[in-house]
Amino acid sequence: MEAMEELSQLSESIRQAASLLADDDPSDDTAPRRPSTFLNAVVLGNVGSGKSAVLNSLIGHPVLPTGENGATRAPIVVDLQREPGLSTKSIVLQIDSKSQQVSASALRHSLQDRLSKSVSGRGRSDEILLKLRTSTAPPLKLIDLPGLDQRAVDDSMINDYAGHNDAILLVVIPAVQAAEVASSRAIRLAKDIDPDGSRTIGILSKIDQADGDTKTIACVQALLLNKGPKNLPDIEWVALVGQSVAIASAQSGSVGSENSLETAWQAEAETLKSILTGAPHSKLGRVSLVSTIAKQIRKRMKVRLPNLLTGLQGKSQMVQAELARLGESMVQSPEGTRAVALELCREFEDKFLAHITSGEGSGWKIVASFEGKFPDRIKQLPLDRHFDLNNVKRIVLEADGYQPYLISPEKGLRSLIKIVLDMAKEPSRLCVDEVHRVLLDIVNASANATPGLGRYPPFKREVVAIASNALDSFKSDAKKMVVALVDMERAFVPAQHFIRLVQRRMERQRREDEMKNRPSKKGQESEQSVTNRASSPQTKSEQAGGSSKPTKEKPSPDKDTKEGPNLQVAGPAGEITAGYLLKKSAKTNGWSRRWFVLNEKSGKLGYTKKQEERHFRGVITLEECNLEEVDEEEPSKSLKDSKKANGPEKGPSLVFKITNRVAYKTVLKAHSAVVLKAESTADKVEWVNKIKAVIQSKGGSFKAANTEGGPLKQSQTDSSTDAMIRRPADPEEELRWMSQEVRGYVEAVLNSLAANVPKAIVLCQVEKAKEDMLNQLYSSISGQSNAKIEELLQEDHNAKRRREKYQKQSSLLSKLTRQLSIHDNRAAASSYSNDSPEAESPRTPGRPGEDWRSAFDSAANGPAPNIESRSRSADGRRRSENGDPNSSSRRTPNRMPPAPPRY
Repeated sequence: MEAMEELSQLSESIRQAASLLADDDPSDDTAPRRPSTFLNAVVLGNVGSGKSAVLNSLIGHPVLPTGENGATRAPIVVDLQREPGLSTKSIVLQIDSKSQQVSASALRHSLQDRLSKSVSGRGRSDEILLKLRTSTAPPLKLIDLPGLDQRAVDDSMINDYAGHNDAILLVVIPAVQAAEVASSRAIRLAKDIDPDGSRTIGILSKIDQADGDTKTIACVQALLLNKGPKNLPDIEWVALVGQSVAIASAQSGSVGSENSLETAWQAEAETLKSILTGAPHSKLGRVSLVSTIAKQIRKRMKVRLPNLLTGLQGKSQMVQAELARLGESMVQSPEGTRAVALELCREFEDKFLAHITSGEGSGWKIVASFEGKFPDRIKQLPLDRHFDLNNVKRIVLEADGYQPYLISPEKGLRSLIKIVLDMAKEPSRLCVDEVHRVLLDIVNASANATPGLGRYPPFKREVVAIASNALDSFKSDAKKMVVALVDMERAFVPAQHFIRLVQRRMERQRREDEMKNRPSKKGQESEQSVTNRASSPQTKSEQAGGSSKPTKEKPSPDKDTKEGPNLQVAGPAGEITAGYLLKKSAKTNGWSRRWFVLNEKSGKLGYTKKQEERHFRGVITLEECNLEEVDEEEPSKSLKDSKKANGPEKGPSLVFKITNRVAYKTVLKAHSAVVLKAESTADKVEWVNKIKAVIQSKGGSFKAANTEGGPLKQSQTDSSTDAMIRRPADPEEELRWMSQEVRGYVEAVLNSLAANVPKAIVLCQVEKAKEDMLNQLYSSISGQSNAKIEELLQEDHNAKRRREKYQKQSSLLSKLTRQLSIHDNRAAASSYSNDSPEAESPRTPGRPGEDWRSAFDSAANGPAPNIESRSRSADGRRRSENGDPNSSSRRTPNRMPPAPPRY
């Protein structure tokens, strides 16, 4: 009985552990208790097999009605609680919260009345529940089901009580049917529910009725020795008489002894030993049945304990993590309160800096605003509308009056620049607002991610409010800064820009004049040559000599043209061209030979000092450039006159220049133009054609050199400058050209603002948030009074309840883990002794050893005659032996020893 008490405590520990794993509170009595089925025992058997008598023996009192015609017509659940302080005859019936002491006979008659009124007895709707407290019963929940051969019993009822749980199955087989045990429905159902037989116990009842039948006794002993048919499941077997309780009750009614039950159980064991002489003594009687039930329960718990301990360990880790997140209770002192407040500020600072520096949370949105939204807003400014010719004309007229822009529209163009640049203020302000919103989101996210602030909602609100106020002031400073950047560009426009406008206009007019003068110059030269031929006749030999000499003097250009370019071509489609070019130095004004590589696919022209170098020293992006052929530098006037007198003029120029489309942008490094010179005419033609194709495909322009007449002399340029300035020009064409130049300047300024405004925002908002905002937070919290800090550090009631809950769970988890680990280790240590075969009682050598085998074989092939007659004689005696325990016709077993004198 002590073993059952220990198992009862272990079952309660397992129930509490299961409740904890299901996140229930085991200590909450109002909450529904999670049921534990380890201590449940479900009885299975046919009508008249003695199921109720077996349960009466376990209870120690004949409270369940018995009878051969199926006394149990509905499920009866008896919840037993052992109370050692009660006498062996006392039975306390628990109804709700009230207790009432009753007698076994009164309880049995009450059950008989209820069973007689039961209509169907199917399922839990007709279930009868009894809660009894006695000093004789083990703490089990016994479930007495109707006989399996009754119509009220089906598989669903059995599965409802015995399936998918840990209940022990008590299969009751009458001894006279031991030979037919393999075909028993109760055995088959138990095998279906419990295939491995780990929670099934076979009970051979009414052994006294088989006394004298040698084959039946042999079959019973074979089953107790774990022998029998091959298809029989490997389960534990126990033999009972089944009437010891009724006899003891009848005897104790007249004598009133407290030891009548123990004496009756001992007498039952002695009777079984005398009948089953070859059976193990540990499997005989009611005491052996209780021990076997305890053994099976322990095995079942042993199977469940490892998984349960693993779950408890995981739950314990989770609880400890939650307790760490909730933190310990606050120290109740002014110094402790202030220390907690500053520690919470430090935790918030760590989270905020992690969001800012690592891009965690919303930090990446700041970079996205700088690189995406703000540049897009700058590009979407309506420049086309403002630089429309009509709009430019209107602004210039409004600024300078009537037609002064024909000479110098500087004031109007300055006004246009200010108007367009003023539009950049709104995107800059929007960028400031967007960064401000992101910083506010980061503050809230950091506060929510700080575990300590979650415990104190008032303090969390105070921290967020202080940080938000600081960010508001930073936003105002940032807006002033970005507006000042735009105003700075609007206020000062370099004068060199307009000087260059005039210079470019003069250069353009000069070229136009040259193009107009070319046809007349050609006519004059041809007319002069005809006159010279007519006035100065020559001999044939002189003409031949004269004609052969120029041919000798000009071999190189023709030779170069015929030889072809000396360039290298590579790539699948020949898109890469490489060769040597002379690059003019801006510092020394000299030429340096460099290896150039052109990639027509990417539109890049790079160069190295030597051909074998792998890294370019400079790369020109051709899609932003224009190409122009230029004349070589002319020598001095005296040298030129001497060359003109002594020989022919020089060949075509080998120099070409690459410039940027926007006047103020550079082409390579800090150079606004790159001047290159080919080594031959063929090389120049090849280089110019390929570079021109790339530039023109990207929208660039190409200007050819003045190959016919050469550049104008400086004297001619100087003499014609005043004439070009004074020459009337087309006003609209001039204004269109100037507006394009101004637009290039405005675009360059806007690109500069797109790069500088984010720097100002980072300085005024992000960096200040990392430094000044946190400093303001610490100073503001430190400046609060102790009373104010205590008011702010009012812990949330939900957090306090959660901490108390997890503290209880942690304590209970430690206790349950310790208890279950002890039982698990004990079960592992005793597994060898528990699983060893028992051989307490030697077999009787005089009894035939093959009787049980022949009896089982006969039962398998068909019922033997002696068994049938024995069954019929046994059925005749059931009416008198299974009736009322107080009936005068009850007979005692043959081998029951006489009662002690004290009865």
